[in-house]
Amino acid sequence: MASLVHIPGAVFEDERGLLTFFNTFDMSAVKRLYQIAPANTQIIRAWQGHQIEQKWFYCIQGSFLIQTVAIDDFDAPSPKAEIQKHQLSEKEPKVMHLPGGHASGIQATAPNSVLLVFSDVTLDESKADDYRFQVNYWKTEWMVSSQ
Repeated sequence: MASLVHIPGAVFEDERGLLTFFNTFDMSAVKRLYQIAPANTQIIRAWQGHQIEQKWFYCIQGSFLIQTVAIDDFDAPSPKAEIQKHQLSEKEPKVMHLPGGHASGIQATAPNSVLLVFSDVTLDESKADDYRFQVNYWKTEWMVSSQ
């Protein structure tokens, strides 16, 4: 199974403002994109998995905790599988690549956060490869917020 990769970005600043770029992000596989803007930091969108679909996540505003788990069996995944935690922030530009064979959960960790998500499959292909699990299927801690 392919492993998760972080693609670093960079920022250029001059008198005209900021330019954030990802010159090593090969987008040739991308077929669609969408944006997630949670209503508040208490919302947890977990768990959604795909056997085939790959996703790339980029935080364009605020920050997010993204937790991922490699799925050993999509019909009955191990509830003891290791969870990896990733922090994405507008202050540290990077794109997180999540290959197929994983499930992910996301939570905004700052108000008004916005996450851009790229996918390598069409919406219909994604729906045919969609596996959902309860938020408490894997035991992990999420950020606690009073918002």
